[in-house]
Amino acid sequence: MDLGDFVKKRKHLFWSTKNYDGLSREAVVESVLNYGDMNDVRELIALLGVQEVARIFRENTSRARANYRPEIVNYFQLYFQKYA
Repeated sequence: MDLGDFVKKRKHLFWSTKNYDGLSREAVVESVLNYGDMNDVRELIALLGVQEVARIFRENTSRARANYRPEIVNYFQLYFQKYA
């Protein structure tokens, strides 16, 4: 499965676009971590790898303006600290 197929199976997480194949990895990781359930997160990690998902998450949360909810940042900082 590629990233486009992963996104097409989860259209409910990407309501703001119809260009599922054109989404960046950053946009996919952000939407899945913010709005997906743990099964979505597990499948994303299986697809991209925990190191890559952690790298994208860390890059995007280190910016002055991030679109992650505070509780999501807290949870995944702890999660990636342990597993990545």
